[in-house]
Amino acid sequence: MVLITMLLKNAGYEYIWADTGLKGVDLALEQEADFVLLDIQLSDIEGTEVLKRIRALDAEVAKIPIIAMTSYAMAGDREKLLAAGCDGYIEKPIDPMRVISQIRAILGEET
Repeated sequence: MVLITMLLKNAGYEYIWADTGLKGVDLALEQEADFVLLDIQLSDIEGTEVLKRIRALDAEVAKIPIIAMTSYAMAGDREKLLAAGCDGYIEKPIDPMRVISQIRAILGEET
C-alpha cells in the first residue's frame, strides 16, 4: 500500500484509497475516477467480485479502466482477469515503472 501511494503521488496522480472491496465499489459510485487499481486479494470479498460489481454499475462508472494487481501469477491468470473485464494486469511484487506505464497506456498518456 505504501509503495503504491508513493508511486502514484510521485507520478502526479491523485488517489483515493479504499481499505475494503465493498468500500471500493461505493467509492466508484461516489467519486469520479480516471482509473482503478484493484487488488485481487481483499479482506472482505474477492477482487473479481469487486470487478463484477463495478462493471454492473451505471454506464459511465462501468467504463472506468480497471487494472488488476495480483500475486496470482500462474499461467492463464492474466488472461482470466482480462477476460473478466480488467483493462490491465500487474503482478506482485510490483515493478514501479510497469505500474506507471500501464496507467499511462490505459489513460492514453505518453510513456
